[in-house]
Amino acid sequence: MSAERPPEGRFAGRSVLLVDDERDARDACCQALRRERYRVDSAVSPLEALEKVRATSYDAAVLDLKMPQMNGIELLRAIRQLDPDVAVVMVTGYATIETAVEAMKEGACDYLPKPFTPEELRLAVRKALERQELVHENRALRERLGARGEAAGMVGESAAIREVRRLIGRVAGTDATVLIYGETGTGKELAAREIHARSRRAAQPFITGDCAAIPGELLESEFFGHEKGAFTGAIRRRKGSFELAQGGTLFLDEIGNMNLELQAKLLRTLQEREIQPIGSERKIPVDVRILAATNRDLQEAIRAGRFREDLYYRLNVVPLWLPPLRERADDVPHLVRHFLAKHAAKLDRRIEGVDAEAMEILVRYAWPGNVRELENAIERAMTLADGEVLGAAAFRHLVAEAGDAGRPAARTPGARGADEGGLPPLRQVEQAYILEVLQATRWNRKEASKILGISTVTLWRKITGGKPGSDFKD
Repeated sequence: MSAERPPEGRFAGRSVLLVDDERDARDACCQALRRERYRVDSAVSPLEALEKVRATSYDAAVLDLKMPQMNGIELLRAIRQLDPDVAVVMVTGYATIETAVEAMKEGACDYLPKPFTPEELRLAVRKALERQELVHENRALRERLGARGEAAGMVGESAAIREVRRLIGRVAGTDATVLIYGETGTGKELAAREIHARSRRAAQPFITGDCAAIPGELLESEFFGHEKGAFTGAIRRRKGSFELAQGGTLFLDEIGNMNLELQAKLLRTLQEREIQPIGSERKIPVDVRILAATNRDLQEAIRAGRFREDLYYRLNVVPLWLPPLRERADDVPHLVRHFLAKHAAKLDRRIEGVDAEAMEILVRYAWPGNVRELENAIERAMTLADGEVLGAAAFRHLVAEAGDAGRPAARTPGARGADEGGLPPLRQVEQAYILEVLQATRWNRKEASKILGISTVTLWRKITGGKPGSDFKD
């Protein structure tokens, strides 16, 4: 037994359908797979294979590409319509990059060119079954999350966060490009990871490309890779984010920071679905779902000439807006409990909760750093705590440090004003009314704009506090 084979019997008893119109090749493959203790069934034609799939549930299928009646790609599509859970391995003596990419896009787990050894066939089927196992595990996780009605990281019960969870559930099962908007700290990467976890690509890589953290001159290599010797310091070939994310999801964080030259190359990649590493003459097909995020007003950046309009429309297929924490203050208690539980084991501290006065401070604070700032505040308080309940003293520094930022967050109509005993500021009243309209329209910004009598761009700026050419911050 080779070192890379799994323990004997791990997939024993799994059913495999082998389809090949050449008798000798079919018999040899069946023999090789039966040695792995699979239950092997065979078909001499695509039509016979479809009849068997209709009658029997198979764990995996091995399909020859060149056959009469229909080719392997057509058979693959037909099988997946009957049973999308079948793990498919495609084999052919006419291997090309184009057919390999097409097979993978149609859902094949692997692509095996002829001639191949029995061990190579067994390994391909084994990997396909392992991938199928991961898909089933992820599906079970998604079903558990769905049963709880929440997305990982999307904690809260406000109308705003329920709408975020609803939209994530709608788009996750598609391959649509999603552009996630929100201030720093609102959880844009968490939302992207949740979309990936609920997608059919969940068993494949999730790769993050941070357009803000990497210097502009290095971004091209980071995304597209380079060949050895392509530039000074390129001592070996390096795969870029697109290659690393093959078959999975690439998350482009802070896309508004990308320079115009790289924007043009990204647009070409999205259109042609292929990349060209630096220093290479070959082009590599890529099958990657794109999710992007920004804390900038991209439409303003377009007007200022800092962002390509054609790229914007490529990315903004489905917009997803994450509200700032100050606009969903009712979620703060949920988040506090979540972070107390999250950090209890790491800090080895047993904290039962926060008292009423401390919670009042946390709910009233405007949280310019959003959920990330709240998590840091809870972790700091837990680290320095003397008892099992966090009191107001653990959080008084928030108001002292923030000044006006420590005034109450925007609340729904009926909430108390910013100054106890006085009238609330005009901006707070306006934000509360806008929030009420958004909730009444189920967060349909176009409909809300009509009711408010303002443009969608003006509404965007009012709900985010954004200023032209700036991040969405106060």
